[in-house]
Amino acid sequence: MRLTDFKALTFDCYGTLIDWESGIADGLSRLASKASHQLSRDQVLEAHARHESDQQQLTPKLPYNQLLAIVYKRLAEEWSSPYELDDAQAYGESVKNWPAFPDSASTLQYLAKYFKLVIVSNVDNESFRASKAKLAVEFDAVVTAEDVGSYKPSARNFECMFDALSSMGIQKGESLHVADSIFHDLAPAGELGIPSCWIHRRFKQRGFGATMRSSIEPVVDYRFTSMAQLVKAHHEELARN
Repeated sequence: MRLTDFKALTFDCYGTLIDWESGIADGLSRLASKASHQLSRDQVLEAHARHESDQQQLTPKLPYNQLLAIVYKRLAEEWSSPYELDDAQAYGESVKNWPAFPDSASTLQYLAKYFKLVIVSNVDNESFRASKAKLAVEFDAVVTAEDVGSYKPSARNFECMFDALSSMGIQKGESLHVADSIFHDLAPAGELGIPSCWIHRRFKQRGFGATMRSSIEPVVDYRFTSMAQLVKAHHEELARN
């Protein structure tokens, strides 16, 4: 299908629209500086990904801001870094301060003229409300891990996404899932037969950063390195039509 054929765009939020790697690195900088050994930015992000994914499997119904506080404690133990309970709780609340990518708000405002926009995110509702303000657009539906009671890559989250789309009269195959993470989004989208678009934010960097490593190259319908490139491709299709 062409981009102009889709009726809806479904988005991962953190890593795709919100610069969570900057938020994570900033939020853990003090803890990492007290570690028993020197840590690079990518080492901090990769350790976070490992503990986050493990905790999401252990406590799938725990809201994300509370889960992050546990991740903070686990990282402190791994790095032999002293911390206070308030530090862990503050890190859980720091999602509200994570910045949007510079191209997110303007591109979403453009895309809202042509598509229904849906969020499918591993986040709690309170944190997302703060992030939504940075994105400066009204979404037609929001599906959070807190609402579903599980975290992506669980198929349950995507099934709830299908329910939200169906309520708008949009069938499977008429929406395009836009995401950065292979592990959380693109791999399960492929397994479920969901058309997908890879916003490869880390294209200039090695490794997988704050997401779990994947041994597969995702099979996607579109691949861009920014939201701005997605908008440019859509605009060019409209011009050709």
